[in-house]
Amino acid sequence: MEFQNTREFARQLDANDKLAKYRDEFIFPHVNGKQVIYFTGNSLGLQPKRTKAYVDEVMDDWGKLAVEGHFYADKPWWDYHERFAAPLSKVVGALPSEVTVMNTLTVNLHLMMVTFYQPTQKRFKIICEEKAFPSDQYMIKSQVKFHGYDPEDAIVEIKRRPGEHNIRHEDVINTINEVGDELALVLMGGVNYYTGQVFDIKAITKAGQDAGAYVGWDLAHGAGNIHLELHEWDVDFAAWCSYKYMNSGPGNASGAFVHERHHNDMDLPRFAGWWGHNKERRFLMEPQFDPIRGANGWQVSCLPVLSLAPYLASVEMFDEVGMPALIQKRDLITSYLEYVLHEIDKEVNGNFEVITPSEPKERASQISVYLHGEGRSLFDYLMENGVITDWREPNVIRLAPVPLYCSFEDMYEFGQILKAGIQSHK
Repeated sequence: MEFQNTREFARQLDANDKLAKYRDEFIFPHVNGKQVIYFTGNSLGLQPKRTKAYVDEVMDDWGKLAVEGHFYADKPWWDYHERFAAPLSKVVGALPSEVTVMNTLTVNLHLMMVTFYQPTQKRFKIICEEKAFPSDQYMIKSQVKFHGYDPEDAIVEIKRRPGEHNIRHEDVINTINEVGDELALVLMGGVNYYTGQVFDIKAITKAGQDAGAYVGWDLAHGAGNIHLELHEWDVDFAAWCSYKYMNSGPGNASGAFVHERHHNDMDLPRFAGWWGHNKERRFLMEPQFDPIRGANGWQVSCLPVLSLAPYLASVEMFDEVGMPALIQKRDLITSYLEYVLHEIDKEVNGNFEVITPSEPKERASQISVYLHGEGRSLFDYLMENGVITDWREPNVIRLAPVPLYCSFEDMYEFGQILKAGIQSHK
């Protein structure tokens, strides 16, 4: 498609957008009495309007039924989480038995590492990417120390080549092969939070397992954003937060995946709790732990239903739309945003540098751009003029054109505000 940087062209794209109606399903903040252009769905998604009804339902049941809500609510709390299995499995490309919802992201990754990081004297190393999200770095280091190893010896970071912003796929594979029979675990982010680079999950998983290691993925920026086939790609485990692209609310419950080939392996270590115990026998209060055969068998505590309610509202919306339609619009609107950025760069004689890969298969709903020569004052101008975006030092802005609620006219209007902001500082 040959793009044009005009309002009329952007409005025509919106008129042809099959997902345009979902924009009205969300609540937008306002700045100066005007609805914002929201680019931070990679940090916290907007609130779906239907969310309140789901939360109110739980509150009403709690008030009317108290403890009996576990069994006699319209959506009984006892099995509330089971409603996620079918729709969420479609989002991440899994069998329903392979997904569950529980805890928060880093907690779930720790729980997965209890099972899938079992170092030995020979095989003890973990591969991760350089400059992963800090929480992952802290988690991996703490796990390594817990097992008695020195992070300097046990953690292998795949680095970017000098002068490059993204990690080369061949460098990931080569590092896995080089570590070889010392490798215990590959644990990476499916989408790099800073650059928006999407990694080849299928190929990296195969390479890691061919080397004799387990392979897991942090999909904080992947779930609800990229095409995933976790079952077919043979991923051992994964976890993701629900409050970014999946719009479940701040700090909300996490999702987790465990491949079905691990479900019946009772020799795998895990931290046990009663909610992971055989559902039909849970209230017998038996002394011996008998885990559920499925991802639910990794649950520990009873689930926070009030937290799950907003997530269920969003998951059901994803089920209505389907990931193929989301990805189709994602690719188009992200490409249009990149085009607008380049056009504004030319108009202001600027020096923008997009550090997100240009190939659609290597990026998702994110454009990270260095605004060389510009400072924090430009970010402040954008925020004051109704563009909610994310600033990362030294002068990078991350822009996430989420397909469920961002419009093509948003992309055009952002370009005009960006242009005005740069010109006001000259």
